[in-house]
Amino acid sequence: MIKESYKVEGMTCASCAMTIENTLQKLKGIAKVSVNLASEKLTVEYDGKIVTPEKLEQTVKDVGYTLVLPQKSEQLRFAIEGMTCASCAATIQSAVDKLDFVDNASVNLATESMTVQLGSSATLSKEDLIETIETTVTNVDYKAIFKQEKASNSYQEDAQKKEKERQSLWRRFLIAAIFTVPLLYIAMGSMLGAPIPQAISPDHYPLRFALLQLALTVPTVIVGFDFYKRGFRNLFKGHPNMDSLIAIGTGAAFVYGLYAIYHISQGHVHYTHDLYFESVGVIITLILLGKFMEATAKGRTSQAIKTLIDLAPEKAKILRDDQWVIIDTSDLKVGDIIQIKPGDKMPVDGVIVKGTTTVDESMITGESVPIQKSIDDTVISATINKNGVIEYRATKVGDDTTLAQIIKLVEEAQGSKAPIAAMADKISLYFVPTVIVLATLASLAWYFIGGEPLNFSLSIFIAVLIIACPCALGLATPTAIMVGTGKGAENGVLIKSGVALETAHEVDTVVLDKTGTITAGQPTVTNQVAYNGWNKQDVLQIAASAEQSSEHPLAQAMVDFAKEKEISLFDNQDFEAIPGHGIVTTVDSHQVAIGNEKLMEKQGIDVQMAKDDLKSLAVEGKTPTLVAINQELAGIIAVADPIKPTSKKAIAAMQEMGLEVIMMTGDHHDTAQAIAKQVGISHVLSQVLPEDKAAQVAKLQEKGKKVAMVGDGINDAPALVQGEIGIAIGSGTDVAIESADIVLMHSDLLDVPTAIQLSHATIRNIKQNLFWAFAYNTLGIPVAMGLLHLFGGPLLNPMIAGLAMSLSSVSVLINALRLRNFKPKF
Repeated sequence: MIKESYKVEGMTCASCAMTIENTLQKLKGIAKVSVNLASEKLTVEYDGKIVTPEKLEQTVKDVGYTLVLPQKSEQLRFAIEGMTCASCAATIQSAVDKLDFVDNASVNLATESMTVQLGSSATLSKEDLIETIETTVTNVDYKAIFKQEKASNSYQEDAQKKEKERQSLWRRFLIAAIFTVPLLYIAMGSMLGAPIPQAISPDHYPLRFALLQLALTVPTVIVGFDFYKRGFRNLFKGHPNMDSLIAIGTGAAFVYGLYAIYHISQGHVHYTHDLYFESVGVIITLILLGKFMEATAKGRTSQAIKTLIDLAPEKAKILRDDQWVIIDTSDLKVGDIIQIKPGDKMPVDGVIVKGTTTVDESMITGESVPIQKSIDDTVISATINKNGVIEYRATKVGDDTTLAQIIKLVEEAQGSKAPIAAMADKISLYFVPTVIVLATLASLAWYFIGGEPLNFSLSIFIAVLIIACPCALGLATPTAIMVGTGKGAENGVLIKSGVALETAHEVDTVVLDKTGTITAGQPTVTNQVAYNGWNKQDVLQIAASAEQSSEHPLAQAMVDFAKEKEISLFDNQDFEAIPGHGIVTTVDSHQVAIGNEKLMEKQGIDVQMAKDDLKSLAVEGKTPTLVAINQELAGIIAVADPIKPTSKKAIAAMQEMGLEVIMMTGDHHDTAQAIAKQVGISHVLSQVLPEDKAAQVAKLQEKGKKVAMVGDGINDAPALVQGEIGIAIGSGTDVAIESADIVLMHSDLLDVPTAIQLSHATIRNIKQNLFWAFAYNTLGIPVAMGLLHLFGGPLLNPMIAGLAMSLSSVSVLINALRLRNFKPKF
């Protein structure tokens, strides 16, 4: 299965999104489809053997929308040095054009750049293609430097496009307003007692009065022509949307106005009171204003992405040809040597090759204390150098940097849907056709049964169509998801999808892995005990020598402790790790077994003499590791992993929220209980083997509990997937982070209650949005159909309906934006 996300153009309401979803779901080979109205993105999973991107594009086009596919052939950009005239540009362009794998080359003298479109048949690696192009340019006496695309390019291009659209809406609104204000005065002024010049008075010059209104209405119709183009196109394709309602309603009023002008020209002057041109003008003007306000609010929902992108510097100082030069960060390549001075930000990820410093990593890890860095230490993009000049080698650039990956996670989350949106989506699909039917039936009923004149029935028809536009319904969920996931990112909580954001609020049980989650994950040796004639130093030397081949944190603690004591280590042979038990190996001709009581029992080694020591060390919260040499118990090495400073506070916060907190660990029962007691946990699952963690979570789920699993290691990955929500500590392994639904970049347990609180706040916001969207339509449509008028009340003017429709969408967006004020309680 292939999973891709594409930009969709032309959607205006929830009905559009559901039309695309339903149409694609009918295609053979499609596994899953989700269209997000707010982010204007389609996410689809499909069988690549049956469905092609081109088929997706054509299917979406057939229902009236545009699916934007990525370029089929790759485009490379180069900076060109040494050009002085148009002849230089032509020479370079000609040379590159002749390369077999190049479809087209374009050299711009003014910007000193070249764009190369690669052919789809290019078989060389990207690096070889770049090198060949750079060599070709060098051969004609110029220099080409490959420009790596910025990770933020697609976002910036999209943002620029949306800003242009917003400005276009504002210009169109202003034009419409300039003509609509006098139109409204002329049409309604006399009714309100305002003076109307005799030259255009309906009593003296009725035809002139009507034609002037027409003349003022036409420019407004022209600037709102997109509503008609999209509306009628989708109507005729059998997929009416919001634009269809506007197009039918205002179109009917406009045509009726032309009909009235004809009768006025024939001497039937009473038709001057039946003109509906002012409704057309005001409705289009108000909807354009609403669309402008909507576009402005939508832009603010993705502020989190912009904030993240702005963390990275635009320029970098690198070593080229033994000289330091400043280039765009987007032009950096893997292997470039970058110089960073105090106060500078790291442009990309890398490894220090010269100098020592301290680095502020708070924007990525949340760690407020600067971290000491020296040669061979890694640095992360967007972190800040505090003191000391360093040089480091770029290891990850462009879309591969840590910051770029975070941005990608946030973008994917903002484009996803939450299950709560399903009901609104289903309603939206049938909503517009139903409204058209209701508007038609209501107007016909008033005309034929109520005996009202045609203009009255037309007013009913227009009002129902205009007030019922389902914009608010379509924006209720995705805008809250966008703001909620963005707010999470600002707090160091990366929520991968709308499903995760919604599910988190249902959690009632939190299972915490111990090592690296509750504790720092950096254990140190605290105690040593020797037996059977062995001394502590010899036991440590053999144990540390044996553990050199292990990746377990406890093993590393022993090795580090031996090195601190300046104890020389032996090589080991026939190393075997036994998961959940320990290791067996050979060190300096000694048979060595290191691990827990289960391992010793398996090896047939008597540990009775160590029982009291094991008990007392475990009660102190230390992890005792048994060491057997040549089938005889030689000693115990106890290791303690310090508890993180915020763990106790975080656990208390979760318990205060009514959550049951459980600690799960492979440690001995006594050790586990000691740690649990220190942090305030009463429910402990101890001596759990790595492969059994997921099963333990499943047992809790069988009891009806909604479980959030929090962990950081490779062995936590199955349990992270098993839980309703998997929460990975950001400092953990890539496998754990990949398996999780939520990633805590600050590696701080306090972010667990933050994530759950944010989920509650977002779902509450979505429910508010959906309530008002449904309530608005539930109350508005009957009023527009004339229900109040039936009992002697007022009739809803179509212009008021237009204003109400626009304000409903804006109110939903403003309510979603309130989530930006979210602050964790703990």
